Amino acid sequence: MIHSLFLINSSGDIFLEKHWKSVVSRSVCDYFFEAQERATEAENVPPVIPTPHHYLLSVYRHKIFFVAVIQTEVPPLFVIEFLHRVVDTFQDYFGVCSEPVIKDNVVVVYEVLEEMLDNGFPLATESNILKELIKPPTILRTVVNTITGSTNVGDQLPTGQLSVVPWRRTGVKYTNNEAYFDVIEEIDAIIDKSGSTVTAEIQGVVDACVKLTGMPDLTLSFMNPRLLDDVSFHPCVRFKRWESERILSFIPPDGNFRLLSYHVSAQNLVAIPVYVKHNISFRDSSSLGRFEITVGPKQTMGKTIEGVIVISQMPKGVLNMSLTPSQGTHTFDPVTKMLSWDVGKINPQKLPSLKGTMSLQAGASKPDENPTINLQFKIQQLAISGLKVNRLDMYGEKYKPFKGIKYMTKAGKFQVRT
Repeated sequence: MIHSLFLINSSGDIFLEKHWKSVVSRSVCDYFFEAQERATEAENVPPVIPTPHHYLLSVYRHKIFFVAVIQTEVPPLFVIEFLHRVVDTFQDYFGVCSEPVIKDNVVVVYEVLEEMLDNGFPLATESNILKELIKPPTILRTVVNTITGSTNVGDQLPTGQLSVVPWRRTGVKYTNNEAYFDVIEEIDAIIDKSGSTVTAEIQGVVDACVKLTGMPDLTLSFMNPRLLDDVSFHPCVRFKRWESERILSFIPPDGNFRLLSYHVSAQNLVAIPVYVKHNISFRDSSSLGRFEITVGPKQTMGKTIEGVIVISQMPKGVLNMSLTPSQGTHTFDPVTKMLSWDVGKINPQKLPSLKGTMSLQAGASKPDENPTINLQFKIQQLAISGLKVNRLDMYGEKYKPFKGIKYMTKAGKFQVRT
């Protein structure tokens, strides 16, 4: 299935490669580099690139391209999902997934990749199983390995691999038993000039951190499960129970894992939490233009919008901008023509605004189109789809665990056209 994996940084350098079957020459990546040149942004590189003898499937995360090389026909999403799992595993092992960190821990990276795929087919992809097979690096372990010449490979097979619950190790013990669930939703939207919604959808996940003794059996129910559309579950979830009762019943893995991801695409269910008032005008005869934007909350159920950043790619004809923000700080790069305004929190009583003028090239014609505005924001303790957890119950163990639920909404690709 997967023959080789190449890790490529944003400069186009291959800094790590791993082969499972036969060695595939690095020259196969030339097709990928050609596609990268044609794409305006890293995110726009096609995820599947056919070549005369191979297919290249890639994901772009943390400023690194993970490129898998396959020779036979396979479901593309299967490979892409595996690549995302590789990134998540690196993040879990090393705290961050970046080029310097991968280079510093190159031995552990190769050991983990060797366990994740067997002859090109996925084998162990659960983080807690991998951590029993390959111990995560620590300063002490690194020093000991350097002195003794030993490796991070575990002495025994993971206990969970031999049971009917391969994602959970046996004999788990904690003094504090706790289960935390984070409902995180990303809203992708395009808003037109008049403020109407062109398209809007929500990508949501429920991330869990479960530290419970023994072999607990959990059930999680929602107030409004019918909202959930296009749902993808962790293998621990009993699908039959979800289909019949819309209740999540599962024996959880130990530690952090993604319980489910979902998609809400019905326009009437997607509330837009912010609005942008804009007045951006260029005059034909003048070398000055007017720029004015105001950001405000809308349908936030009384919650505060924070971490607001406004980014706009200005037309090439704009030489400079003289702007005054009512709050936050702004920067304009005259070379890349990128305007960035770090707003921070939005106070509904005093809406933040950015006003001023633009200096245009003398004699140049008026730009063909106005710039688009991209927004980043987050809202704590709110799931914008309206999803709410009803209750979490535990069976099979006598103790009472501590339970916590947290909600968060953030902007994905949120664009306002002017």
